[in-house]
Amino acid sequence: MFFFLLNLALSDLGSICTTVPKAMHNSLWDTSTISYSGCVAQLFILVFFISAEFSLLTIMCYDRYVSICKALHYGTLLGSRACAHMAAAAWASAFLTALMHTANTFSLPLCHGNALGQFFCEIPHILKLSCSHSKLRELGLFVLSALLYFACFVFIVFSYVQIFRAVLRIPSEQVQGRHKAFSTCLPHLAVLSLFISTGTFAYLKPPSMSSPSLDLALSVLYSVVPPALNPLIYSLRNQELKDGMRKMMTVSSEALNSLFCCRAFRM
Repeated sequence: MFFFLLNLALSDLGSICTTVPKAMHNSLWDTSTISYSGCVAQLFILVFFISAEFSLLTIMCYDRYVSICKALHYGTLLGSRACAHMAAAAWASAFLTALMHTANTFSLPLCHGNALGQFFCEIPHILKLSCSHSKLRELGLFVLSALLYFACFVFIVFSYVQIFRAVLRIPSEQVQGRHKAFSTCLPHLAVLSLFISTGTFAYLKPPSMSSPSLDLALSVLYSVVPPALNPLIYSLRNQELKDGMRKMMTVSSEALNSLFCCRAFRM
């Protein structure tokens, strides 16, 4: 689990660093420009890390399924070599997906200006600038990607159905066992639900529902919020980390109290 969390943290860090620093730079310097090569690089890197995150979340779902439903075979099914192979497959598939979408998107001629209605380079907004009939190629890639993601979604749903069936079969006397199983699965399920729902709606919503404010909100929800929440959601399950945070807050409050007391004494 911690090996996959490490990979997920890398994808979260990459996703955040792809969009947020440039948006902050434009906001601080009151600009709204990005170079063509910068837009190409930003789109490729963002699609790469988002695809990797979805693949890793799917693999982590399989990890939960094996650890709860096939606990005695966990070491055989998910040994170190199997985990490394699955992580490598996730990153490789994300690279190929990003390469195909980026190459196809920027091979289209852009004739409707160069103004994107978004704070980062996003495929739907770039396609709005194209007047080429070759957009059917991008539609084909979207359909292929959607089918792959739908297959992952079906696998995730099937796995969690099996997980919850196994958890509910735990005798009611073993409350601690049920609580541990649910605390392992619910954070992962919450992140998955937010990531899938917002990403799907952002790319598959009808054009009649499109508006600048809605597009911006959806883009933030699938590209910024899940990577920012993942470390918080998963780290709060660690008792040592919670104890450390509680100790740090106690020390900080004591330091503030002593500072105010000293100021009052000097006055």
